[in-house]
Amino acid sequence: MGDRTHTHTGAAGRAATADRPAAVRNVVLVGHSGSGKTTLVEALALTAGALNRAGRVEDGATVSDHDEIEQRRRRSVQLSLVPVEWGGYKINLLDTPGYADFVGELRAGLRAADAALFVVSAAQEAEAVAGTARALWEECAAVGMPRAVVVTHLDTARTSFDEMTRICGRIFGHDDPDAVLPLYLPVQGPEGPDGHAPLTGLTGLLTQRVLDYSSGERRETPPADDRRGPLLEARARLIEGIIAESEDETLMERYLGGGEIDVPILVEDLERAVARGSFHPLLTAAPAVEGARQGVGTVELLDLITRGFPSPVERTLPAVTTPDGAPRPAPVCDPSAPLVAEVVKTSSDPYVGRVSLVRVFSGTLRPDDTVHVCGHGLSGPGGGARPRHEADVRAGALSAPFGKQQRPLDSCIAGDLACVSKLGGAETGDTLSGDGDPLLMEPWVMPDPLLPLAVRAHGKADEDRLSQGLARLVAEDPTMRLEQNQDTHQVVLWCMGEAHTEVALERLRSRYGVQVDAEPHRVPLRETFASRAVGHGRHVKQSGGHGQYAVCEIEVEPLPPGTGIEFVDQVVGGSVPRQFVASVEKGVRAQAARGVAAGHPLVDVRVTLVDGKSHSVDSSDAAFQTAGALALREAAADTRVQLLEPVAEVGVLVPDAYVGAVMSDLAGRRGRVVGTEQEAGERTLVRAEVPEAEIGRYTVDLRSLTHGAGRFDRAYARHEPMPPQLADRIREAQENSTKVSWLTGSGAS
Repeated sequence: MGDRTHTHTGAAGRAATADRPAAVRNVVLVGHSGSGKTTLVEALALTAGALNRAGRVEDGATVSDHDEIEQRRRRSVQLSLVPVEWGGYKINLLDTPGYADFVGELRAGLRAADAALFVVSAAQEAEAVAGTARALWEECAAVGMPRAVVVTHLDTARTSFDEMTRICGRIFGHDDPDAVLPLYLPVQGPEGPDGHAPLTGLTGLLTQRVLDYSSGERRETPPADDRRGPLLEARARLIEGIIAESEDETLMERYLGGGEIDVPILVEDLERAVARGSFHPLLTAAPAVEGARQGVGTVELLDLITRGFPSPVERTLPAVTTPDGAPRPAPVCDPSAPLVAEVVKTSSDPYVGRVSLVRVFSGTLRPDDTVHVCGHGLSGPGGGARPRHEADVRAGALSAPFGKQQRPLDSCIAGDLACVSKLGGAETGDTLSGDGDPLLMEPWVMPDPLLPLAVRAHGKADEDRLSQGLARLVAEDPTMRLEQNQDTHQVVLWCMGEAHTEVALERLRSRYGVQVDAEPHRVPLRETFASRAVGHGRHVKQSGGHGQYAVCEIEVEPLPPGTGIEFVDQVVGGSVPRQFVASVEKGVRAQAARGVAAGHPLVDVRVTLVDGKSHSVDSSDAAFQTAGALALREAAADTRVQLLEPVAEVGVLVPDAYVGAVMSDLAGRRGRVVGTEQEAGERTLVRAEVPEAEIGRYTVDLRSLTHGAGRFDRAYARHEPMPPQLADRIREAQENSTKVSWLTGSGAS
């Protein structure tokens, strides 16, 4: 973190490598959408010599956004890895999407990394991004990730570094704004006609030297006299912040007594505080001007990464067990130790097939090694949703990704990252271990997808490919969940938001050649009797040969919610022979499953068989099944059948300022607020019960209502009677749909 002179140790065209874990730095770039993460990766790669020329997001020409969907959309939608070399270190830069829909990619990046650069744009309205930025910051804090803050777009009109420092302290510092303090002050040139003041250099607060980039080369000069006042004020605050984090308790006494603290001591304490995540330095950066080899602040960032961020050796590794759950000793970050690695991302290549991005936590992975793949599915808040699987597979080629290129690797040591081809059916979150010692790593938590997307094949040719394409999507992206709804007969892909659904549909089309149509998502409704009713089922046919004869009398009465269907036999005198009572029950239950009014399953009723008639020759199992179904339909025609809709228990976590708006919105969705709880960080958890039909798009609406600061979870509670006016509307729509299907010839015969 000192102001040193560097040579470019990266080399464009070859894979960056490391010979020991201590020489690796895994850094994830985190920030809200549009903050400049991808541009910053380009600038760092250019400075490190990994690129000869930086690309622009606007042109779809960056090394990070190499996927065709990203190039079309001009924004990141997936995790990407850009390895570079700097000062004898290999730095794995992990670029993540900033849009909330792709939080799964962020969490994969956090799993693969050991520290984070948190990128904040000075050009965006603070209040508009504060909620999203705070949520992302908490994602990092939840896994104990050391962070530095990088301010971008400082040359945009009407921006102030001092104001950005205060905003970052307020958003990220919580009770301790001094936990986020600048290491450098920006030096800006004169304002142009457009109001922009270009960033031309930085002033190091500890060294009190100006790093001037205005010529296109980094030069060191003394600060101007008119800048010494702000410099000394910011320097004093930084030193106090560093000393407060120091393990040497005598430093504060010396400092308050007027003693000078040597800069090397301050730098050493600063690096330790950054590595353990208790102090978050704030820096600023700008891309290189045309023709320059270095962007403003990029050398300082690379210095911070190599000297201030922890190496993989310093990371506490996830716990491991045997596949059946027995605990095992914690893995160690040692290339000679037994292999423990994890698939952090899965993607498909049209030529290579499935490609797995793997973080090696222990041991060394080599091409053609036989490894044991074991997976329990990534865990969501409610637990894992995917079946456990394991197999021995032979690893394919190893490579280091760099944009669309895959640069060959001979091996991947503990602490490093590599892409592996041909890992069989390995999915994101799976553990790789030695074939003689199978292990399973503690999973990381993935959010539950809450936005349903019902899809159907566009044509006959797409039907065969649809299930395979959807299965691949879900294997690659654990924040998607596939549901084959038995009640609505819909194929539902649960996603994180609208952008997530758009990318999923685009990938189905472009990557898997499947054309699909989206259709309105239907919630699984139920039917029940509102009052007691009786039904007479008569099925008599005499048309020559063996006839059919069955008559039954039933009584139907409603039961408490959640009871299901009860069948009671009260026949006396043998009017329905014993062997046909079960036939009546079978017919009743089959009709209940089909519904008696609007085609939804009938629940929560008791059906009592009270009487009937039979024939010694013509009565049969099939005849009494038909009679039972007819009796239930007749009973339904003589009473009011209620429609029941599913109700969800919803927990909405929002900043206190949005509680009123959220509660009002829930009331407009026919929701009942059942309580509120105060949470840390000036937030409130609102608990409510809301019909599922009203919250199909709630993940999108809540994000808009709270500027990205709100989140929610949901769980099925029960089915409840639907308001009569809504039920009548659904019945009318059902009748119209049936008429249309018969008119078009699509009805069942």
